[in-house]
Amino acid sequence: MKTKEGFRLRTVCGENIIVAEGIANIDFSRIISLNESAAYLWNKVQDTEFTNDTLVKLLLEEYEINEATARCDVEALTKKWFEAGIIE
Repeated sequence: MKTKEGFRLRTVCGENIIVAEGIANIDFSRIISLNESAAYLWNKVQDTEFTNDTLVKLLLEEYEINEATARCDVEALTKKWFEAGIIE
């Protein structure tokens, strides 16, 4: 997987949101908000190839959670990212 080009994480009024850069990506009908852990993962993998295993490893390194919880969270997150069209 890889984050799609043209999408960047920004903090606006204390909220982590994904914004589209460039005219081809502009769609004001949806705002993609990320919680702290999702924003952490996005920053770590932006513009690089990654897998669910990569994201699980990053969560385990940063947060005190077990692998099963991390894997479940990552699977749900990447599904949402695919549905939002911000990774490929």
